[in-house]
Amino acid sequence: MALMDFIRKQFIDILEWTESGDGTLAWRFPMAGNEIQYGGSLTVRESQVAVFVNEGQVADVFGPGMHKLTTQTLPVLTYLRNWDKLFQSPFKSDVYFFSTRQQIDRRWGTSQPVTIRDKDFGAVRLRAFGNYAYRIQDAKLFHTSISGTRDRYTVEDLDGQLRGLMLQHISDAVAQSGVPFLDLAANQIEFAVQLKEATAPEFVKLGLVLESVTVQNVSLPDELQKILDQKIGMGMVGNDMGKFMQYQTAQAIPKFAEGAAGGGGGSGVVGDAMGLGAGVALGQVMAQQLSQGLQGGGAAAAGAAAAAASAAAPVGLKPDEVMATIEKLAELKAKGILTDEEFTSKKAELLKKLV
Repeated sequence: MALMDFIRKQFIDILEWTESGDGTLAWRFPMAGNEIQYGGSLTVRESQVAVFVNEGQVADVFGPGMHKLTTQTLPVLTYLRNWDKLFQSPFKSDVYFFSTRQQIDRRWGTSQPVTIRDKDFGAVRLRAFGNYAYRIQDAKLFHTSISGTRDRYTVEDLDGQLRGLMLQHISDAVAQSGVPFLDLAANQIEFAVQLKEATAPEFVKLGLVLESVTVQNVSLPDELQKILDQKIGMGMVGNDMGKFMQYQTAQAIPKFAEGAAGGGGGSGVVGDAMGLGAGVALGQVMAQQLSQGLQGGGAAAAGAAAAAASAAAPVGLKPDEVMATIEKLAELKAKGILTDEEFTSKKAELLKKLV
């Protein structure tokens, strides 16, 4: 019976792997109980590595080339099996092939906004996405820590883990880049470099090397984007109190004109505009702006604004009006629209207007 089993057993004299392009990272040669012929050939193509495993223990590793399997080319396996130098019999061993070519265009992205620290806005929740490329660098480590004894291990099996590593280092990358969020969109290459440097050590622990990272988009949630737009608008007028009032007026003029054209709805909008942080003083500026900007096409709106301004334009400001205006300015500062310096300057100007 043992003789028949020996006759039926096939002896493998050629070991090789032709990749099918299906994203396979590791592939086990199908032994099916057969044995490897002593002196047989092992063909390892470029961008491949072959690993011999003896009873679960990694033995010899082969790079690209054609190798004759003898005790000279299998020193570790020879030692583990206690072969002598005259050994020439068929032998059993698990053989794994690994693809070392780059796995390109792997996608990463934030499913939820990631909170980071920013010197302009304090805490910012941003979204970002891009792609990355990697390859197997240490087949032995990859086998022992990732692929194991599976017949086949693919890039899809690993994608979720690698995406998680990319995302958890976004905050580190932004901090290391030193680039404020306002400049981040224009410095995506630097952001990508820092993200690669922050994440690469984690890939090394898996037997991989992170070849490249790209950042294709960085954006804020909608509610923060609105505040950013206001911040940009304030940056255009600087620290001048008069220009600040004019900026707030400009935001309210379209609504006021629509209300006036609709038949007397302007007075409510004037009150809303004044509540944006300018108080009674905003009424004075609005009257001036409307009288200059709506001549020839908005006489009714300008007249209504002038009447509202003349009714609420005292020589000075009362203490309660000053306090109310300062509180509004404080709200703008808390939202990041005004800086500490801008708030302090405007507060000082208002205190000078006390009756």
